[in-house]
Amino acid sequence: MRNVVLVVITFFSIAAQAFAQSSPGPGVTYTNPVIAGDFADPSVVRVGDSYVAVGTSSEWGPAYPIYTSKDLVNWTYVGPVFNELPPWTMGSYWAPELFYRNGTYYVYYTARRKTDQRSFIGVATSRDLTKGFTDHGLLLEWTSEAIDPFIVEEAGQLFITWKAYGLDKGRAIEILGAELSADGLKVTGQAFSLIQAEQANWEKGGVEGQAIVKRGRYYYMLYSGNACCGAQCNYQVGVARAEKLQGPWEKYANNPMLVGDKNWKCPGHGTVVVTPDQRYFYLHHAYNGDDFTFTGRQGVLSELIWDDKSQWPAFRYGHSTPIRAESPLQAAQQRKINLSADFSQAVNPVPWVWDVSRPKPAYRVQQGQLQLVNEGSDQAGTFLGVVVKKGTYTLSAAIEPKGDLLQSLCLYGDAQNQLGIGIRPGGVELWQIKGGTRQVLKTQPVANNSPSVTLQIRCQGGRDYEFGWRTREGTYVPLTDAPLDGSFLPRWDRAPRIGIGLSGKDQGSSRIRTLTLRYDES
Repeated sequence: MRNVVLVVITFFSIAAQAFAQSSPGPGVTYTNPVIAGDFADPSVVRVGDSYVAVGTSSEWGPAYPIYTSKDLVNWTYVGPVFNELPPWTMGSYWAPELFYRNGTYYVYYTARRKTDQRSFIGVATSRDLTKGFTDHGLLLEWTSEAIDPFIVEEAGQLFITWKAYGLDKGRAIEILGAELSADGLKVTGQAFSLIQAEQANWEKGGVEGQAIVKRGRYYYMLYSGNACCGAQCNYQVGVARAEKLQGPWEKYANNPMLVGDKNWKCPGHGTVVVTPDQRYFYLHHAYNGDDFTFTGRQGVLSELIWDDKSQWPAFRYGHSTPIRAESPLQAAQQRKINLSADFSQAVNPVPWVWDVSRPKPAYRVQQGQLQLVNEGSDQAGTFLGVVVKKGTYTLSAAIEPKGDLLQSLCLYGDAQNQLGIGIRPGGVELWQIKGGTRQVLKTQPVANNSPSVTLQIRCQGGRDYEFGWRTREGTYVPLTDAPLDGSFLPRWDRAPRIGIGLSGKDQGSSRIRTLTLRYDES
């Protein structure tokens, strides 16, 4: 009997590979990523003819970036879920779950609670994405940690599912569920189990990031397992199915169904969205094979197809994230990731971010300059940054030296780990903060009468950095003889940001006239 079972499993494995191993046809294609830069744990919904996605912001504010799209391959940044962080939270802004019902957007989000530094689930709502969300506070706490919410509507009733027991020693990690109130703002039902991590196979690192979709008689759950993040990650995706949400759930015999390769590493944690022509797409994250953890987990798109005989799904392009694939809705992809801001102009939509463990930076655009207020009382200073979209780029800014202020371009991992080039009247300074220790690596004099100095950082592959400067009339002067290694910047569930640093004794503001970030095309 065991041999018969093995034959059946082998047959379905071969069949799944056969219908999954197709390649893009002659039509319009897209290339991954579809949302470049650090955008982990994406959640996506379709509302009419539009799509909305939110993602993890981790230790960066504002919390949870929102993007919109008409075609799943061209995305526009709208703003954050929260401009002001929910007062009960302190960080770890992970895995927001977006849900839409009766004209209202809901975000069920994971955050670390101030009182005990444990991660639990909150909920917020909005009827207008451009105005952000109204927080309704803590929704669900469960033993030591409750994360990764996902919402299911079954016969008009709402249910929340979540990952439990990830920090409870001696307990297997489970995906749990419970009924919600009609308004979606309270947990009203008793918890029930959906699936549990199995220690004997690829799930031994745990299960999480569940996304549930109904097709035909079954609910299908895509879920992720093993280590999500960092250089030693081995994230993978499996699938299970059940006729009822409460189970029993059957795991696919040929899991994992999506694994990493040299192009896209450690794929997982996303959600499924269905297009009007009934194509199923999984928006998830993965590390780029070249830039890896230096750029973070990026938003990638993989298509699901179905074997109507076995009623199991597979990924259309095999077991790995596609480099290039047939575009949803035959939409042409427009890749616009460069950034250019002239602060003398009326509109400069720079999507700034900052370290949530530090005071929120105060800044304004005034008199044709970006004026970041010096509020740092220690060597970490004040930082205002942007998300890195690709590992090879050039960042430059025209800066007016001013007072006892060091105005810098810098790479920021956290307050204890930074690398930058700064200008103060009379000189340029190359500096780093490593493990909390600040060190000046090199200085060069600059004429005191220089009205403006352009600083530049050139990054190759996300880890090798070259620094230089020039005056308005002068030629470029390199400050480094060889690239500096920036791999000491922390990179677990997040990637370093780049941007403006400010420190010094004066309680003044930066004077930045222009900022340009250009990525290599290759």
